[in-house]
Amino acid sequence: MSWNPTQDPESGATGCAALETLIIPRARDIGGFEVRRALPSPKRQMVGPFIFFDQMGPAEFLTAGGIDVRPHPHIGLGTVTYLYRGEFEHRDSIGSHQMIYPGEVNWMVAGRGVTHSERTSAATRGTRHSLFGIQTWIALPEDREETEPSFEHHGKDALPVIEAGGAEARLILGRAYGAESPVTLPSETFYLDVVLAPGARFPLPDDHEDRGIHVAEGAIEVAGDWFEAGRMMIFRPGDAISVTAGPEGARLMALGGATLKGPRYIWWNFVSSSKDRIAQARADWQAADWANGPFHLPPGDEAEFIPIPPELDRTRPRDWK
Repeated sequence: MSWNPTQDPESGATGCAALETLIIPRARDIGGFEVRRALPSPKRQMVGPFIFFDQMGPAEFLTAGGIDVRPHPHIGLGTVTYLYRGEFEHRDSIGSHQMIYPGEVNWMVAGRGVTHSERTSAATRGTRHSLFGIQTWIALPEDREETEPSFEHHGKDALPVIEAGGAEARLILGRAYGAESPVTLPSETFYLDVVLAPGARFPLPDDHEDRGIHVAEGAIEVAGDWFEAGRMMIFRPGDAISVTAGPEGARLMALGGATLKGPRYIWWNFVSSSKDRIAQARADWQAADWANGPFHLPPGDEAEFIPIPPELDRTRPRDWK
């Protein structure tokens, strides 16, 4: 949810021998809707190619309430939207118009530049409803940063499900445990929605360099230490890691993959291996030349857009992370 930045998460070393880093996102209420940002953090920018990780909600909306993420731009990344509860209506500047519901995945590659919006549909606004989900960004490999933008949607039944011993893992992206997601990816990745029954164990894939877990609901035990909802744990490469759900069960997002070559800079909604490229994207968005410039507004959602926040517009390349 880059359209409304949150406070930086806390991170650092932990007493748990199995962990490299523990990240504690700071919740921010944005008008009855809570967002928790785990990545990027001061001590850890990425987990594999994952460079941004927001938990949206859980939130309950009364009649006529909902989310309105006005059109905004991206470059150099792919956005992954996955919901536990609720829905979004997605529109983008390449003409995609897609509803997303729980257990499905929207995958949008920004590449050289794309604009999109996410809103609660008019039909849903007429009823009491809830929203709870995760939105992440994946940084693109350097040779794919300027690719043509694209969009994929995959329904719940298209995503592989691995079940064993009270654990159910839906493979959203990449490969794990011999299964492979249908989502087209530019680099080695895995991303799993894991639901654990009380006391159930879940082993992390051991064939990926970077691995992490975000606890969305419940609590888990790792090597004798307990971690509750709202915590992200990053593990050392190569270690055999299994987690155990608490007495009320747990829901996790397991994520990771291969590390990317070279640094990545992130400023507002832009990710790139080049500060100059981000500066150009900023200038292009500020120009607001929707007819002739590189950014266009989504068909069907062209009446408004998100300007660069004033507090960010004052920063310069040396300030970008």
